[in-house]
Amino acid sequence: MITNKKPRSSDTDSNYMRDDRTEMSEDDDRSPPSNSITHDSSPTRTCTPGPGSGSSSVPEYLAPYPDQVLENVLENALWLLTSRKDRNAASLVCRSWYRVEALTRSDLFIGNCYAVSPKRAMSRFTRIRSVTVKGKPRFADFNLMPPNWGAHFAPWVSAMAMTYPWLEKVHLKRMAGTGDDLALLAESFSGFKELVLVCCDGFGTSGLAIVVSRCRQLKVLDLIESEVSDDEVDWISCFPDSETCLESLIFDCVDCPIDFDALERLVARSPSLKKLRLNRYVSIGQLYRLMVRAPHLTHLGTGSFSPSEDVAQVEQGPDYASAFAACKSLVCLSGFREIIPDYLPAINPVCANLTSLNFSYADVSAEQLKPIISNCHKLQIFWVLDSIGDEGLQAVAATCKELRELRVFPVDPREDIEGPVSEVGLQAISEGCRKLQSILYFCHRMTNAAVVAMSKNCPDLVVFRLCIMGRHQPDHVTGEPMDEGFGAIVKNCKKLTRLAVSGLLTDRAFAYIGKYGKIVRTLSVAFAGDSDTGLKYVLEGCPRLQKLEIRDSPFGDAALLSGLHHYYNMRFLWMSACKLSRQGCQQIAQVLPRLVVEVIKHEDNVDMDEYVDTLYMYRSLEGPRDDAPQFVSIL
Repeated sequence: MITNKKPRSSDTDSNYMRDDRTEMSEDDDRSPPSNSITHDSSPTRTCTPGPGSGSSSVPEYLAPYPDQVLENVLENALWLLTSRKDRNAASLVCRSWYRVEALTRSDLFIGNCYAVSPKRAMSRFTRIRSVTVKGKPRFADFNLMPPNWGAHFAPWVSAMAMTYPWLEKVHLKRMAGTGDDLALLAESFSGFKELVLVCCDGFGTSGLAIVVSRCRQLKVLDLIESEVSDDEVDWISCFPDSETCLESLIFDCVDCPIDFDALERLVARSPSLKKLRLNRYVSIGQLYRLMVRAPHLTHLGTGSFSPSEDVAQVEQGPDYASAFAACKSLVCLSGFREIIPDYLPAINPVCANLTSLNFSYADVSAEQLKPIISNCHKLQIFWVLDSIGDEGLQAVAATCKELRELRVFPVDPREDIEGPVSEVGLQAISEGCRKLQSILYFCHRMTNAAVVAMSKNCPDLVVFRLCIMGRHQPDHVTGEPMDEGFGAIVKNCKKLTRLAVSGLLTDRAFAYIGKYGKIVRTLSVAFAGDSDTGLKYVLEGCPRLQKLEIRDSPFGDAALLSGLHHYYNMRFLWMSACKLSRQGCQQIAQVLPRLVVEVIKHEDNVDMDEYVDTLYMYRSLEGPRDDAPQFVSIL
């Protein structure tokens, strides 16, 4: 199973289901990416007189409208369209709509940085103020992709610097960059306001220092689960000495000490600051000082939530509970990276207002959780470690009736242990949290009955990800495959768009997915499957499938070739440690020339074996990329 990824931080409020999520969640791919550049040959529609009409019988008002008049009307109308799906549909009506839609679009979303070139995207969309670019596929988070694969930010920022001088926002996910890239960004956009880096790498504190010093209108700097190198630069001190525009500052992933005095001064001169997430080098005593400075925070990441070594022996510490009580607007709480449970009761004063609580770094027991969770009646998002056990999940189910999203991560990812959560906790959640829409659940044992119960009790599920650790684990009570459980999920949960399956599964489970999963967009498969027939059921039965991720499964060339009719409609297909031959992959490349077919070999496998290590396929308007490393063969 995929368990070696650290649980991610959450920072969402009660509106977390909105279409445009700041965190760029994988679940936010319900509409096609706006980088689809499709030319339409339909002529502009105009009014013309019918045949046989005399000049005197044709009223003057039936004369064709000039294109400019039509486009002015369209421009005013299209400004009202905000979703990518609606705008893409509008652009396909006719040439005028295509042209005007491009001129009125201010947000550019690129779902795959290799699907379109920066030049092509920016020649069409010329008035962009916000750019979102995604790079590597999600399995890169789990060390399944070799380092230095690609997804470089450099060509994008270079093109943006020449085309979009008024750019205000850049959101990157799984992109690789450098300090020079950040320097160019800071130098090129005088009105730049928002930088969000999610699961990115290559950036360092020196680049951050340039951004915060030169971007005087910066409102958002969010570094989320990114690898930021320590260049021994005091980047916090580089913010302007004057009052700032900061609204959100997230740096809990930056694993190096910061100048706390500079941070405290920064918070004090940032009256608009609403979101602040601290790294593990900030002690609970320092957290107290920041909270006193900024009681207006709505989102707070606590840092270590333990005292620093030099004050650990002080008998009388600050009144932490009073500091939390003063934060009347606090709705989202995370952090707790090196928690000492004795300090946990300090958060009690804010629990009644919380809509989001992230304990995914806090190794707490059920007994330590219960006094906290019993006050969280408004909670909608809860991330937690499995150390709370089934008993802790039962306490969540008893209190959190408004829960929409639950993620349970493993403390110990080993497969050969008996984990603390099971079907008991899952069934309790399904019975107590009937409004649940999204769940990620790591466990070591499960039953079909518990999964069937969840499908019936929580019919509004949009995301269901069940990760049974240990390969090919059956229903631990009956010994049967987990087919009926997953079949019930796709059958009863009519809104399901994302599914992750695991455990002992036969072709029957995949037949259920193909039959009932008509709106599933993302499917993840790990250590599961019987034969090629199973994948064939999925590829032939799921018309809206956009992203398919498979690892360590028995699917081979026949299964791969069964999807030829659908691959042009998908964002990507990833298959690693399966039974694919190079010849089978080559056949796909020959039949579908507009599909980029990458075969990736890993360092420990210099000579290609009978089967390829990894196949990564994606649609592209540009053809094969020109920055592929040596371990990537593009067929």
